[in-house]
Amino acid sequence: MPSTDPLLVRTVLDEASGHRIPPVGDVSPRALGDIEPALLEDWFRTRYFDARIDVSSSGAQNYTLGRLRTMLGIGTEELDALMFRDSPSLGCEPLRAAVAARYAPDRPERVMVTHGSTEGIFLALSAIVRPGDEVVVLRPVYQSLSSVAAALGATLKVWELRPEDDFEPDISRLRDLLGPRTRAVLVNFPHNPTGAMPEPAAHQELLSLVESHGCHLLWDAAFAELVHERPPLPDPAASLDRCVSFGTLSKAFGLPGLRIGWCIAPPDVLAAMVKLRDYVTISTSPLNELIATRVMERADRTLRPLREQARRNRRVLMDWAAQNSALVGLPTPHGGVSAFPLFPDVPDMTGLCERLLEDDGVLVVPGECFGHPNRLRIGFGGPTEELRGGLDAVARAVAEAVAPLRGSRRPES
Repeated sequence: MPSTDPLLVRTVLDEASGHRIPPVGDVSPRALGDIEPALLEDWFRTRYFDARIDVSSSGAQNYTLGRLRTMLGIGTEELDALMFRDSPSLGCEPLRAAVAARYAPDRPERVMVTHGSTEGIFLALSAIVRPGDEVVVLRPVYQSLSSVAAALGATLKVWELRPEDDFEPDISRLRDLLGPRTRAVLVNFPHNPTGAMPEPAAHQELLSLVESHGCHLLWDAAFAELVHERPPLPDPAASLDRCVSFGTLSKAFGLPGLRIGWCIAPPDVLAAMVKLRDYVTISTSPLNELIATRVMERADRTLRPLREQARRNRRVLMDWAAQNSALVGLPTPHGGVSAFPLFPDVPDMTGLCERLLEDDGVLVVPGECFGHPNRLRIGFGGPTEELRGGLDAVARAVAEAVAPLRGSRRPES
């Protein structure tokens, strides 16, 4: 289905900041050819379906279709009446309205339904970033947030989340990275893989800083609905004009196989994204949109049991780390259902991960996938007993790995 009502995109001068804002909408030809391999997806590709115990995933426990239909009242008649025709380029209106009502009530026209958040991230970056732009990215980071920008020819300016700060964001470091060529700031809070997130005052300082600079803020909010002991962060796309936020049903909602996400974007960016989408996915499935609409219309009902389980499991994880403190250091995850513990004495974490899968059927993610080879990403959103079994296996494997080496402690790399 072709796009509708394309906007005239032009270079403008931002009145608030005085920065020159380049146009959006022209596609860089480098995006597909020069992109780096996705290390996390490469790791999962040959291992995920062989695991007996999964403590690697960063999402909540997955729903079955039967449980979802019962909980949300999705009847056979409603499914049978569905017509398999194309959906609109921006997604069906009921789903867009449900997303807007929850995250950006005054801006329903800015919502686009996407194939997970990954498609939205790819399209938005392709619409915004040009060769020679500077783009601020977090490290560690979910790789698509950085690799796509680099493939588009951007110079990456790294906003390091430091282990010595428990990966808490330091806004002063972001301020030092912004310059006249900064095109966008890409962030992911609550953070994957660490679970870090800013306090409310730091969150507001971040938004004010980016807004005053006049660049785009790209905000990955995949874990926004899973927050522990801190207030949830409002979606900045509800108030900032130059913000693109991304959401998904894959993480907090326990529906990764539905492949439905969304973005909330300024009109010019949205028009450029539709133009790009006409050459790739065109639209999303009406069946997936129907289920997603019912999920979003009853979001709290869908989320409640998953939040309760995530909080119970978080306590299991933290108790396990305390009991094994001689082997592991665990930064407190304040959001999401993934943690990024340090194992300072293990000489080969990737090899340990391979042995865990081969010997115990336990799948974890080596920190190498996020640039921290002395760490693991551990997911705690799944069944509690499965988490306990996975953590016990990790503790045994680590103890065996470090036993010959306890005399010499390796620094984190």
